[in-house]
Amino acid sequence: MTHDTQAIRADLRCDVLVIGAGAGGLSTAITAAKQGLEVIVLEKAEVFGGTTAFSGGVLWIPGNHHGRAQHPGDTREAARDYLRGEAGDCFDAEAVEAFLDKGPEMVEFFERETAVRFVPTLYPDYHPTRPGGVDIGRSILAAPFDLRELGQEMRRMRPPLETITFIGMMFNSSNADLKHFFNATRSLTSFGYVVKRLAIHLKELARYRRGVNVTSGNALAARLAKSALDLGVPVHTGAPARELLQAEGRVHGARAEIEGREVTIAARRGVVLACGGFAQDLERIRRVYPHLQRGGEHHSPVPESNTGDGLAMVEALGVPVTCDYPQAAAWMPTSLVPRKGGGVGKFPHLLDRYKPGVIGIGPEGQRFCNESESYHDVGAAMLEHCRDELTHMWLICDQACLSQYGLGYAKPAPMPVGGLIRNGYLKRGRTLAALAQQIGVEPGRLEHTVAEYNAGAAVGEDRQFGRGTTSFNRYLADPQHRPNPCVAPIHKAPFYAVKVYMGDLGTFDGIRTDVYGRVLDGTGEGLPGLYAVGNDRRSIMGGSYPAAGITLGPIMTFGYITGRHLAGIDDALAHRAPAAGTPQEDQVHGHQAAD
Repeated sequence: MTHDTQAIRADLRCDVLVIGAGAGGLSTAITAAKQGLEVIVLEKAEVFGGTTAFSGGVLWIPGNHHGRAQHPGDTREAARDYLRGEAGDCFDAEAVEAFLDKGPEMVEFFERETAVRFVPTLYPDYHPTRPGGVDIGRSILAAPFDLRELGQEMRRMRPPLETITFIGMMFNSSNADLKHFFNATRSLTSFGYVVKRLAIHLKELARYRRGVNVTSGNALAARLAKSALDLGVPVHTGAPARELLQAEGRVHGARAEIEGREVTIAARRGVVLACGGFAQDLERIRRVYPHLQRGGEHHSPVPESNTGDGLAMVEALGVPVTCDYPQAAAWMPTSLVPRKGGGVGKFPHLLDRYKPGVIGIGPEGQRFCNESESYHDVGAAMLEHCRDELTHMWLICDQACLSQYGLGYAKPAPMPVGGLIRNGYLKRGRTLAALAQQIGVEPGRLEHTVAEYNAGAAVGEDRQFGRGTTSFNRYLADPQHRPNPCVAPIHKAPFYAVKVYMGDLGTFDGIRTDVYGRVLDGTGEGLPGLYAVGNDRRSIMGGSYPAAGITLGPIMTFGYITGRHLAGIDDALAHRAPAAGTPQEDQVHGHQAAD
């Protein structure tokens, strides 16, 4: 919508207006504010943190200084080759070069200048055996954070996703933290660790009515929020942006609602869209997601406020937004947990699929993939396997596996599962045939599927799909289980199943931008004054999911790039990618773009 500049009465003025308070919006706001710009942040939800607060808090940054200490031999060329192979025809050479240039610099900037801190992880790339893949050194994790450092602003911090906490207690994305909870019944050290964690958490609940020692994405979002607030950046929550303001071809502000009052905000340098993508835009995902096109179900655990507002505001300016990535979102197998009093919680299956003794079957009762691949790969396999409207799978295990590891929302022993059986979340059968009847599968088919799996599992092999053959398969499995940490027979009755639907962790496709985040119009020209970051911006991964943190890593890197560009820095960054065969810098950290 176009307005005459002279007719606009600005209630508020700033250099940069950021719409959205997740990692993309806050990293942009912090970077711009650090360069002396006046920034205002609007957040539609009543809390800040966005999808970041629900995430694992992992960033994939090849060449970061934490990773260099873990894997000194990693190279920029290897990272580029890996990304090229993963993205395929959607490989964006210029954006990838910018990411490799500025990612390590971004990490150092935030650790040096803000409250953001990272720690190394042991995560392998998701496809470590492919060209350029590595077993360690590219993924980093937000350090734990005490929410009390936010003071009164703690009440505006988005809580973690309820279904993946234990009475509100968060688990670190690091495998080292989780192993103590899985080993609590067989290790005194782990038992003591769990008792101590529970005691601290119960004290926090009694005093603050929430856990205050947060980890993972909640820690990253809180650290970013503290950094922005410490800089004096106002973060208005419950403040939806209604429309962008444009005159003479330039976006120069927005109309919004703050504390129930309509306001006009003028932005001298630019407006940055960071609205979280379109995972909850039901009309758009029906057009884009193939399983919805054929009548299937989709259940996303991301915040309900991610309704594609950024895309819609761009389209209202007459700029088309097309979605044509092979995979439009980061797929996440998700189950529905009935809540007392009605409604359901959405449980993302991040861990159980890797454990020995868990297999996944399609609606007809057959295995169709390596269950220990990433959530995105399993989701893509589900889309390929389930060609009709029945786009779901069942996770199957026996009593020994359930007691040791749990299944979905069902916790391991000694936690009871009777309530989940009564409400229908967890299916149980005294025999495989009885379980098959519970889940609508032909009994003989399920018995044959399990027998075929067990034949190899008895000696630690997955003869159909090769589970446990990569470092990533093994990373989230059970290292104490031999000979294969991902594979164990299914034979101890009773048997259990959980129904799993397609979900997502956020969208990959979206608004097209240049390397600085400037929104491109239908002709490929930058739209003056308008930028997009985070999940509003089309991902540089091309619809692929190469490693832990490939969402947040680029999001914060390009937020950093966009913030600096708004401040007039890095005008020489947009350079052509090196031609094939050109000698490259050997070390990932050996090249920085000119400022």
